[in-house]
Amino acid sequence: MTGCRRASTSSCRPPFLLVLIHASAALLATLSLATTLWTGLDERGAALAFGVLVTVGELSRWTGAQVREAAPLGAAAALSYALLGAYAGAPTRHGVAQVVAVVLAASLLGAVPHIARGQRGTFDHLARRILTVGFAAICFQPLYNQGTFRDWVGPAYALLLLALLSLTALCDAVLAAALAHSRTRWPFGPLLRDELRALLGIGSAVCATGAVMALAVAVAGLWALPVFSLPLLLTQMSFRRYAAVRATYRQTIASLARATEIAGYTPAGHARRVAALGQAVGRDLGLTEPELTVLEYAALMHDIGQLSLVDPVPAGATAGLPAGEQRRIALLGGAVVRQTGVNPQVAMVVERQADPWREQPVAARVVRAVNAYEEKARDAGPGGPLKALEELRLATAEEYAPEVVEALARVLSRDCLTLPLAG
Repeated sequence: MTGCRRASTSSCRPPFLLVLIHASAALLATLSLATTLWTGLDERGAALAFGVLVTVGELSRWTGAQVREAAPLGAAAALSYALLGAYAGAPTRHGVAQVVAVVLAASLLGAVPHIARGQRGTFDHLARRILTVGFAAICFQPLYNQGTFRDWVGPAYALLLLALLSLTALCDAVLAAALAHSRTRWPFGPLLRDELRALLGIGSAVCATGAVMALAVAVAGLWALPVFSLPLLLTQMSFRRYAAVRATYRQTIASLARATEIAGYTPAGHARRVAALGQAVGRDLGLTEPELTVLEYAALMHDIGQLSLVDPVPAGATAGLPAGEQRRIALLGGAVVRQTGVNPQVAMVVERQADPWREQPVAARVVRAVNAYEEKARDAGPGGPLKALEELRLATAEEYAPEVVEALARVLSRDCLTLPLAG
């Protein structure tokens, strides 16, 4: 069951913003490559060295987890080349076109294995890389070649590079949020907010390394590149370990949540469906990434209190139970969650999912409404999703938060073809 009308053919077309971003990147890449082929390469040694570094960064691009910058070394090298003003004490002559062409060629070479494996998001990643590097180069190279920055020396020049890199990082955050909005139709504002917050992590390391590389090459030459790329490689390895631990942690929670299904207390896939739909509703409401993580974990384990019952609830449908029984099961579930060592906020959401909605945190409101929708849609037969949504709307005065139910309706109408709902 999907709970929505058949999608129109227009909904299958790529969003205009996505097409615009990809077309802009393709146009910039084509013009830069054609110009460079016509005029030839300046400072071929520097172009080759930075190209190799970008290729290595793209080859090591991380595709195992969702992180803001999957290839930090490639990003830092590309931005450093865009802001390279001198090479071993001598001014450079390369311009915007050469910067974009070298980064394009290196990025395409490094992306070959990812494209061959069918990795999702590769073309979005390339479009972001081309546009952000082009933005940085346009801001710096023409002015530098005109001698505008000739009198900028010492700390002033370093601050100039950091300012340009910060501005470029903001541009990249806007592009990343726009691409995610086009792909998922999630609200742009919360996506941009999460991208800007992520700049304080790996984004700041990329900007700092890019500035240091450009300054070091200007004085010491290309020997500075391997020296200053090593810390970023170590940082990338640390992020990989951290995300691997998080992935294992999530798998443990998902396995624990399946205990109610294995024991026959809830239907197969119920917790997973509630978590997937709950996260979509949370994104529509503008929750942050940490809040969405708490919501996901709480949704996965929202029924775990049923393991303490002597007599199982028929089909695990707790939405139709008396309020007192719902609250007792929720408290039992919260007690179990607290013993697992999960974030205490997850246990609190599980405990409060049966409270009056005005007293609940937002995550508990979402879990309650989505769980009730999933149960009602599953048991209502033909037209069940629409009936279930109507029942939730009629009960917004007492049982369910109106803004959550409306967010649920928007998600169902917008993303119903991709959400793993019942049936």
